[in-house]
Amino acid sequence: MNEKRTNRAAPLKGLQAFEAVGRCGSVSAAALELKVSPGAISQQIRKIESFLGVTLLERNGRSVELTQWGRLYHQEISKGFEQFAAAEQILERARNENALVLSALSSVVNKWIGRRIFDWQALHPNAHVRIVGRDKEPRMGFDDIDFRISYGSDVLQHEHYAELFRDWVVPACSPALIKGKAPSAAQLLEYPLLHVEWERHFTPYPSWLEFAAKTGATLVETAAGLSFTLSSSAIDAAVNKRGVVLAQMSMIADELEAQTLVIPVDIRIALRESYFLAWDRAALEKPHGRQFRDWLLAISRQQALMSAPRSTF
Repeated sequence: MNEKRTNRAAPLKGLQAFEAVGRCGSVSAAALELKVSPGAISQQIRKIESFLGVTLLERNGRSVELTQWGRLYHQEISKGFEQFAAAEQILERARNENALVLSALSSVVNKWIGRRIFDWQALHPNAHVRIVGRDKEPRMGFDDIDFRISYGSDVLQHEHYAELFRDWVVPACSPALIKGKAPSAAQLLEYPLLHVEWERHFTPYPSWLEFAAKTGATLVETAAGLSFTLSSSAIDAAVNKRGVVLAQMSMIADELEAQTLVIPVDIRIALRESYFLAWDRAALEKPHGRQFRDWLLAISRQQALMSAPRSTF
């Protein structure tokens, strides 16, 4: 029986489940990390115990502890999983060795730089750029990120950065929603309003109450209506005729050109802070790295002109 067991490998899923339990400290935490049910974790560990012929976990109600055999076995298999993780990091670094990796907030990727990047590619067809939509700020020099588009004071986490542009919001909706009418600012507030509420660590997004105050219209504060944490999601809802949104000018250029959105009342409110570009110093030594940074700064100057009201300049 023992000779037969040594000629075949332990089930990998069971090893993964046991390693996660030992490292996380509980079956439920391991299940959360591996995105499976606690029952599935327990089942896999029982398979490993049956395969090895030893008890790896001592179960006491909902809590578990590693047995003496379990601690010994976990110590050894953990080395293998650490090697797996190291191999992934080596592969990721190799993928990014010649690529320029740009990280940006999800909405910025979806509605701005993800659209403009094709202009860069046309100018530099041999350049390789990877775009990562990520709301958490990366750690320059540790994460495999060369450039980061940040909003507001978040950029202070980085050593090297420059301001890109201050965006403005404007009312936007599907032309089908207003049916060819030209509503006033006060009349616009009678349509379904879509709200953008960013995560709390950002400065607040311009609200419909601010728009009403700026135009001299009256808006009763209410909790009714739809709110979105992503600007891009609110814009998509407006395209789908769900209401009027205070949309960032940088994010609706394509929709305005395609006439899936219109600006019924061109009254703009500036965001409270600017977008910034941060970079790792080593990124500028990569092929096309310095040109990419300069291109991002150049298109941002153009965006600043397009976003702001004409009277601003």
